[in-house]
Amino acid sequence: MSATDTTKPEHYDVIVRPIITEKATMIGETANAVVFEVAKSASKPQIKDAVEALFGVKVKAVNTAITKGKTKRFRGRPGVRSDVKKAYVALEAGSTIDVNTGL
Repeated sequence: MSATDTTKPEHYDVIVRPIITEKATMIGETANAVVFEVAKSASKPQIKDAVEALFGVKVKAVNTAITKGKTKRFRGRPGVRSDVKKAYVALEAGSTIDVNTGL
């Protein structure tokens, strides 16, 4: 194992979980990309390093989007869902991540 293959504990703090929805699955099939929920403070280079270290793939590009939390009613009282930052990670040709199996 070389120094570039080591996973740091911070990488697990950057990537919260994969997003498995119909839209994310379509993006994965057509554009060879994977969608992750990431920490709001994570930058694109941090996300790229974390995905490359944790999954052993080459990342071509990272796009991010912040989804604002909705106002919903919970037990008759208004509440607000938390904001979520998503990372759309495009992979190099030949690289794949199977998010259904987990780490």
